[in-house]
Amino acid sequence: MKKYVILLIALTVTLPAFRFRHTDPDPERQWPSYRGCYAKGVLDNANLPDTWNVETGENVLWKYRVPGLGLASPVIWGNKLFITTAVSEADDKGFKTGMYGSIGSVDDESVHEWKIYCLDKNSGSLLWQKTAYTGVPKQKRHPKSSHANSTLATDGNHVVAFFGSEGLYCYDMDGNLEWEKNFGVLRSVFFVAEDAEWEFASSPIIHDGSVIIQCDVLENSFVAAYDAATGKEIWKKARDEYPGWCTPNIYYHGDQCRVVLNGYKHRGAYDFRTGEEIWKMSGGGDIQIPTPVVHDDMVYFNSAHGRQSPIYAIHVSARGDLTLDEGETTNAYIRWSIPRGGAYMQTMLVYGDYLYNVRWNGSVSCYAARTGEEIWKHKAGSGNSYISSPVASDGKIYITDDQGMVYILKTGPAYELLAQNDLGEICMATPAITDGIIFFRTINHLIAISKQ
Repeated sequence: MKKYVILLIALTVTLPAFRFRHTDPDPERQWPSYRGCYAKGVLDNANLPDTWNVETGENVLWKYRVPGLGLASPVIWGNKLFITTAVSEADDKGFKTGMYGSIGSVDDESVHEWKIYCLDKNSGSLLWQKTAYTGVPKQKRHPKSSHANSTLATDGNHVVAFFGSEGLYCYDMDGNLEWEKNFGVLRSVFFVAEDAEWEFASSPIIHDGSVIIQCDVLENSFVAAYDAATGKEIWKKARDEYPGWCTPNIYYHGDQCRVVLNGYKHRGAYDFRTGEEIWKMSGGGDIQIPTPVVHDDMVYFNSAHGRQSPIYAIHVSARGDLTLDEGETTNAYIRWSIPRGGAYMQTMLVYGDYLYNVRWNGSVSCYAARTGEEIWKHKAGSGNSYISSPVASDGKIYITDDQGMVYILKTGPAYELLAQNDLGEICMATPAITDGIIFFRTINHLIAISKQ
């Protein structure tokens, strides 16, 4: 009897430590990929400040100089923050902000280093840095682009960086390389002008142990899933699509998991486990950039270029070919759509009952998420050009113009500008939010804003 009591005591002591890792961060409160958890762009109960001053240091927790040129957003897991950049002797050669129609590329044949930085999110101290690739870029970039556009993805075990033609890399949380892949030259160009090279920008995501990438390029477009631990290909599907710069997302229909992609010729969803196509449709802007967003039982898409700039609200039960006939705005699965009004660059934001769409000129439209009814439309601030996508926390939306002015709007059925704060530098990357801190990646720095 005594030995059984001892065994029971031992099990009581050891089993909880084995089953429960109490120090693990809450996955729901991480910012693991572009625009946070599944591109929602929302983290409530973050207690962020309404005002700050970068010059005086008011509500500035820390500021870290990031070398090189990169437009990727920060990602966060636990106390670690990750960012990428491309460093060369001609970092900002030909870089130009503002609204203009040039399709040309920047001529820069200098040697670049594609780097990943890991910082302590609370102090801004550097924990580690790694150089994934060194060489002359295989593709040119647009003047408003960089050679490090794709945001990292992490799940707390792996950190995945996608540098387009320079490769896909997976590290552990301490910066040790686990695996890498080379897909050759991924031609991210304007489909009507092949010499207009704009550089790759689709970001990877990690879901349930799989890395998902979307490669819509001039030749041999595809979507694929790889095992996050080993890099082994799980499935890969060819896509008939124009070059695009969209990031994939995940949604569920019951217990069935889907990978969903924006597109022009081939918008659609695939079975997460097998890659089987579930539904597809064509139409929209023919330079597709925004990420689809998921809220309740709907998936929302927008795009803009050419003759169309639609917004679509598609039910998660969708199957088959959803392409609308001429003049149609709905069908069995497209619950509502708006033919014109979508954004060229920005991913939309759904918060509560409302969907917010920010356009390149700073115009913000608020719609009823369930019906598509326009509630209000108003320009945020007075900026000339807006590339960053909106994020939200605690009833407030953060919208940044290219010159680094951040406009804080109140969410809800009426437009209200609560505050505006100047970052003091060009800012074209979408911010990231964690408990008590919002991070802005400017042209030269990573800035942590927190109540002091």
